[in-house]
Amino acid sequence: MSTKEKQVSYQNTNTYETLNQLTDATKNIWIVFHGIGYLSRYFLNYFDELDTTENYIIAPQAPSKYYLKNQYKYVGASWLTKENTLLETQNVLRYLDAVFANEDLSTDKKLIVFGFSQGVSIATRWVASREIKCNHLVLYAGGLPKELRPEDFRFLAESDTKIDILVGDKDQFLTKDILKSESLRIEELFNGKAQQTIFKGGHEVKRDIIKKIF
Repeated sequence: MSTKEKQVSYQNTNTYETLNQLTDATKNIWIVFHGIGYLSRYFLNYFDELDTTENYIIAPQAPSKYYLKNQYKYVGASWLTKENTLLETQNVLRYLDAVFANEDLSTDKKLIVFGFSQGVSIATRWVASREIKCNHLVLYAGGLPKELRPEDFRFLAESDTKIDILVGDKDQFLTKDILKSESLRIEELFNGKAQQTIFKGGHEVKRDIIKKIF
């Protein structure tokens, strides 16, 4: 049997969710990337204790949806897999460009980019490839893409961007070896600008951690 993989381009449509209203009183605009197994509307629940007047939250939606635990009841989503990763990454980045353009965000607000778990890989790829000069980059319990290099973040060298790395001390996906290698990679990629915090907890988003940082 002889097979051949071919490729086509076509227009696609995807959704995203927002929380609160964007007004003149808004101080912080968040773009938050959920982890694997989430839908964006549920991921926004972790941000519902932030001041509703000052915070406007945008949650892009991972495109690949599937039934969780093979029960055909609850739906989750994934950003990428190991299959055609480079191609799918470009599709996701174009989708994020469309979300960003659709929101037409004001530059006089503080921009916070937040990635959790698999969302870290999307947040960093988007910030690096589009040179997003956010005020705060938060990478929460996720791995850094192997293809990224220090030069990809060089545009942040002279910026006042704050970079926070958050991991739980009981994260089931984090071994001592992984923590050591990721810590070295964080230092290398961000040239010492990133602050790493290890909190008490597992692979989970904690509202009190979010509020404490911001």
